[in-house]
Amino acid sequence: MTMHKVAVIYHSESGNTKAMAELIAQGAGAGGCEAKAMPIDKLDMPFIEAARAVLFGTPTYYGTMSWQMKRLMDTQLPNLAGKLGAPFASAAWPGGGGYEFAEMTLIAGMLIKGMLIYTGGVRAGHPGTHFGAVSFNAPKDLDAERCVKLGQNLAAKVNELWP
Repeated sequence: MTMHKVAVIYHSESGNTKAMAELIAQGAGAGGCEAKAMPIDKLDMPFIEAARAVLFGTPTYYGTMSWQMKRLMDTQLPNLAGKLGAPFASAAWPGGGGYEFAEMTLIAGMLIKGMLIYTGGVRAGHPGTHFGAVSFNAPKDLDAERCVKLGQNLAAKVNELWP
């Protein structure tokens, strides 16, 4: 069986989104894929091009993705058409939400790039990943479990679609 690649691209200022990316890559690795978490300023383009799945993570800024992630999605990515994609988002303030909209803006960008969106939702076991993984500050407990589960879900779907 071929070991497929899963790229986990993130922007992180405080380290919270980076921690999420590392947990997601850990989950994808446990799911049988070669996974690599990479910040937006140190992208491994050959790995991304070879990846079957590409996940994008951002801190939530005013209810949406960071401008740095938006710039990346607008200008610097290789052809992603046909790859699986999923979002994840962190936030530093739990009171007003915004994670979901940040994830939806990432999903919109992935759809425009021709990607196929998959998270496993609430049907691929516990914990549910809904639109993707979310975390308040550094991921711990259920937030950390969601990150690992999202990576596992993407790895499972990659291995199902490309045996």
